Amino acid sequence: MEPVNAETQPAFGSVLRELRLAASLTLEGLAEASGVSVRGIGDLERGRRTAPQRRTVAALARGLGLSGPGLQRFLDAARAGRDDGYTPVGVRVVPRGSSDFVGREHELTRLMELAVSLAGRRVRGGEADASTAGAPPVVVAVSGAPGVGKTTLALEAAHRLAGRFPDGQIVVDMRGLDEEAPTPVELMLGVLRALRVADREVLNAGPQGHVHLYRQTLAQRRFVLVLDNARDEAQVRPLLPGVGEGMVIVTSRRMLTGLEGVHRIPLDNLSASEATALLTRLAGTESSKAAAAELRRIALLCGCLPLALHLAGHWLATGRTWPGADLADRLAPTAEPWGSMVAGDVRVSATFDLSYRQLSEPAGRMFRRLALVTGPDISAAGAARLCGQPLFDAEDCLEELVEAGLLAVERDRYRMHDLLRIHAGNKLRAEENAGSTARARKALHDWLLSTAIVAGRWYEPGFGAPPDGWDGDVDLSTADKGRAWLQDESANWLSALRAAAAEGRDATVVDVAEALHWFSDQWIFWGHWPEVFALAAGSAERTGDAVAHATQLNYLAWARLACEGRYRDSLVHSHRALALARDADDKRQQAWAHFYIAWAHRKLAQYGTAADHMSRAGRHFEGVGDAEGGLTARHGIALILSESGHGEEAIAAFHRALEYIERERDRLEPHAVDFARIGLHSGMAYCFEQLGRAAEAVLQLRIAVDLSGRSNNIGVQSRELYRLGTLLLSMKRSAEARAVFARIVTLGPAADPKCARDAAVRLDALDADETAARGLSLVETDQPC
Repeated sequence: MEPVNAETQPAFGSVLRELRLAASLTLEGLAEASGVSVRGIGDLERGRRTAPQRRTVAALARGLGLSGPGLQRFLDAARAGRDDGYTPVGVRVVPRGSSDFVGREHELTRLMELAVSLAGRRVRGGEADASTAGAPPVVVAVSGAPGVGKTTLALEAAHRLAGRFPDGQIVVDMRGLDEEAPTPVELMLGVLRALRVADREVLNAGPQGHVHLYRQTLAQRRFVLVLDNARDEAQVRPLLPGVGEGMVIVTSRRMLTGLEGVHRIPLDNLSASEATALLTRLAGTESSKAAAAELRRIALLCGCLPLALHLAGHWLATGRTWPGADLADRLAPTAEPWGSMVAGDVRVSATFDLSYRQLSEPAGRMFRRLALVTGPDISAAGAARLCGQPLFDAEDCLEELVEAGLLAVERDRYRMHDLLRIHAGNKLRAEENAGSTARARKALHDWLLSTAIVAGRWYEPGFGAPPDGWDGDVDLSTADKGRAWLQDESANWLSALRAAAAEGRDATVVDVAEALHWFSDQWIFWGHWPEVFALAAGSAERTGDAVAHATQLNYLAWARLACEGRYRDSLVHSHRALALARDADDKRQQAWAHFYIAWAHRKLAQYGTAADHMSRAGRHFEGVGDAEGGLTARHGIALILSESGHGEEAIAAFHRALEYIERERDRLEPHAVDFARIGLHSGMAYCFEQLGRAAEAVLQLRIAVDLSGRSNNIGVQSRELYRLGTLLLSMKRSAEARAVFARIVTLGPAADPKCARDAAVRLDALDADETAARGLSLVETDQPC
């Protein structure tokens, strides 16, 4: 089946409405036939929700009586509304504008004016005017009380401004209220990933270069960056680009007065008329005078606070509390003495309680226990473990919470507003005892850690697919799906790992780290591997297992090397691992310790020591029959020779590594072979180029390009193509170079963005040179004899 193109596929809501009308069904009729609520169907048709649950889609298809091409069209439209591609936790593309947005015209006008002023600066300055070069982007701080609609305003503005900022509209959840908010570098890496900066480029930049890469990437783009829910100036300041033609919108409960050069927009509650208009739109009621009067009364009882208004609007729309007088009467007795949920917060608990009391008992328990989720969101499978429910039952509860306005859903992941999370925690403490809470938390943590082990083992030699009979309510049928789960749930399983270490569950901590060791190579820039392997090293030491301790110390040495660039600190761990492995007479861990020692010395340009340890690693790997280790050591020897200026010897070493692959192919993991062969041919190309043997370098690069294409590693392929095109240009082979650069441009979004941009610049330059040369030829032809 061809992939669904979300750009050309009709919106799911439009298809749903068309098919419902074709079946001569009212909203109520389809609700009765499918079991999906009237409100839920209405939200889907109006585009308030664009990514329905698969179970909801199946129920609607049955209710509509679909089959054949009609069913396929319906399923394709539903699939197009989802984004199954990975985006970093807390970082996502700005969603479409909300059909419920009301008011804030003054604030939106101000944001538009600032965007226009930025465009005017660009037009006035022009390319040749240095007065605007290096100018900072526009930064706007939107502040206000919780629930007042800061995020909604920022996202609506970003959506409306998308045409002015074509290079991206990204929203970053700063998680300013969390006890352990993400670090600035972690958030920067998330933004880079969302902007499709290739993993290899991030890796090549090294930990010290991440900030520079972030600023350089944003400086080259016209973007809107929403930094949502910021704690304070210290959290925001590192993420502000230094220069560029972008716009940054920061939302925070604080004014952020410590930030200089920032435009500030304070938000208050909606006006009475705006609040009434919002309720009217949410409720979908007729605008009779009586209805309008009751809606205004409800809006005032909600304090005209958008979050409270949305909850009230949900209940009005379901018909369970209409006429409006009924809802107003139920709010009125508790409206005046509403207490603050936390110091300084607005008084909205009465509205929350109204919604909470109307939930079914299972949904109420789900609402309470979602307060135990430490990450920004969770999947239905994780929520099911919290409540000890079958997956389908948990999905029903989650859908009930979404329809009640107590939960948001995006890409099959559920998130709760900060104030609602506080309210859920209060309800949990009031209505459940400590024992049941602890059991729910443990059930979630056990599931997260056991699933992390199964997902990670896709990348472990000797494992692969989940074992027969494994049932974790998650589709881990491919390595890519395992990777997606590990990335989506990273904040949650990391928290569970921390808890397991704190509780002394040392064997579990070691098992998780062991299962994720090879996977960590696929996600080096995540930022938490040093912590993961430090926790595991401590746990392994407490178990008294010297080999396990040496193993985790080696992994920690890798993390210091690859993730942090702390080469000397890495040596402390690898030397300790070596001593432990020798005492335990474990040759495999001795081999890996020698390998990481060699790697660190290579990075420190101490090539003699590096070569000695890499040779020892190779001998130990051979002795224990570790095929992947043997290949890695051979590659390492070639790199040491190449970087130390021994080009001819390096080329011979690269060839020996390739011969080893052919000889040991049956014992090597396919993904390890693919990646190694690309690197080996690329390394040989570098050596040939340094030796002045350009034609041979071209040959090796063409092989690397072909291999990366065959393994579908488009990011690496684009980089090797760019190297090839640049080399061909230096050889005056312009026509071939043009073809290579044109090929990069056609690779699409999976290509390295920097390579794609630079290739386009090269093509423009080649076109200009060709035009100039053609003009000169015409002039010479016209000269008289």
